[in-house]
Amino acid sequence: MHDWDDAFNNMGHVEGSDALPGLWAGQAAAYRETVRVDTDLAYGPSVREKFDLIWPVDSPKGLVVFVHGGFWMRLDKSYWSHLAEGARAQGWAVAIPSYTLTPEARISEITKQIGTAIEAAASLVEGPIRLMGHSAGGHLVTRMTCDNTPLSGAILARIVHVLSISGLHDLRPLRHTAMNDTLHLTTKEATAESPALLVPVPGSQISVCVGGGERPEFIRQARLLDIIWNGLDAKIELTIEGDHNHFTLLEGLKSPISQICATLLKTKKQFCPEKTLF
Repeated sequence: MHDWDDAFNNMGHVEGSDALPGLWAGQAAAYRETVRVDTDLAYGPSVREKFDLIWPVDSPKGLVVFVHGGFWMRLDKSYWSHLAEGARAQGWAVAIPSYTLTPEARISEITKQIGTAIEAAASLVEGPIRLMGHSAGGHLVTRMTCDNTPLSGAILARIVHVLSISGLHDLRPLRHTAMNDTLHLTTKEATAESPALLVPVPGSQISVCVGGGERPEFIRQARLLDIIWNGLDAKIELTIEGDHNHFTLLEGLKSPISQICATLLKTKKQFCPEKTLF
């Protein structure tokens, strides 16, 4: 029998991880003092429906949206600002949204909120769009490229690449964890919100990145999406990064010359603003 609580327990398997949220918050706050950033831009009526928009020095090449993790029930945009630096230094504007957490919102509702946040940020920045998300955020950005995406066709046409970092693509096992006391996932919702069980928009460009030192369940989740979507007309690439754990994998986003930043910014799909679909 699987111990599903242990399978998803990243902090319990990384020494010193209890201190990480405070470290992230401090680094993010210090970073916001060094760059041009518009904070707390509303994309909806609820208190957490806000995003920060970090600008490059010159006119942006396009928009990157980073969606944070925390199992849909923890953290907010203020912890992650410093992770924008790799893309910002390469000339991209970076939007980082918060979203309503469970149990106040269901995961299906959060999916719709992220779609609205992307649309709002895209209205402020012209050009191609790249999405990236970590853990639960990896789930949310991957959901944007499923054929029942909440995004409009016009915004889909601008998305040239999606990067799921340690993303959760099969939500069904979460029903067997103590976290489900907060998530309230039913079998129906877990199935409907699992990208690995859905169909990608044809031609979607997806990169899935996971640390080789992560919990085996996160590696399974990455491999699962790669295996299934490779047979469903998505252009998907899986990378297992050395011995990185769930948290060290994010560090490269701070550097414009890191491997993970290169993965985010590469693409073979050309931005065609006149199109309305992939």
